[in-house]
Amino acid sequence: MEQRFVMKCGGSTLAALPDSFFAELRDLQQSGVRPVIVHGGGPAISETLAKLGIETEFVNGLRKTSDAVLDVVEMVLAGRINKEIVRRIQQSGARALGLSGVDGKLIGARPVANSAEIGFVGDVTDVNAAIVEGIMAMGYIPVIAPIGIDDAGQRYNINADTAAGAVASHLGVERMIVVTDVPGILKTVDGEQRVLPSVTVADIEAMIENGEIYGGMIPKVRAAIQCIQGRVREVVIVKGGDPGVLRRAVLEGGVGTRIVQTEV
Repeated sequence: MEQRFVMKCGGSTLAALPDSFFAELRDLQQSGVRPVIVHGGGPAISETLAKLGIETEFVNGLRKTSDAVLDVVEMVLAGRINKEIVRRIQQSGARALGLSGVDGKLIGARPVANSAEIGFVGDVTDVNAAIVEGIMAMGYIPVIAPIGIDDAGQRYNINADTAAGAVASHLGVERMIVVTDVPGILKTVDGEQRVLPSVTVADIEAMIENGEIYGGMIPKVRAAIQCIQGRVREVVIVKGGDPGVLRRAVLEGGVGTRIVQTEV
């Protein structure tokens, strides 16, 4: 079976990545590796809502999503950011095809448990892996925006990490790569910050508890943990701007921080 990997990246992180990152993606694809990208876009959504004068608030880290907010979420994620990523990949000489979870009912969804409070935010019920397989078989990199849909045709805003984990799990991929703007989870050892090579989910909770993981790093690691579901066994957090990072993460290991469910 050919090697494949699912990569999750925030929209703002991806936009800031150097051309060398996309050249690496192209080289991996040309060497027979099959990448799948699931992206987010929170900051761009917030920026567009502000421009349009639409109020938005967060409940436990998830965006409260009314009909008006949902229109903007779909417009920004499936429109602007999705196509921006596709363009960047194609400029590097690789081939990409962008779609959202609505296309071909790629991502089936249902309302989250607290939907009365939070609106049209969804949990993934199903992923139509055959669509992703077909796109890869044609030689394209699938670029997926995390909008879901139910049988009645209602759209849902889906957390990008949850969507990425679900896509990976339905493709049978056990290791996911989360591209961020940090080189991994950092720990201060003897007064200097070092990247932890490997941690368990329990380690992370303990480090958040005792303040070793703090501030903006907390949502990043919590997001990475959300990718560990179904068949996904581990997530590797890497910094997209580091040269050669993608190749190392996919083929060699020894880069970034591996988050594993439990120690084997």
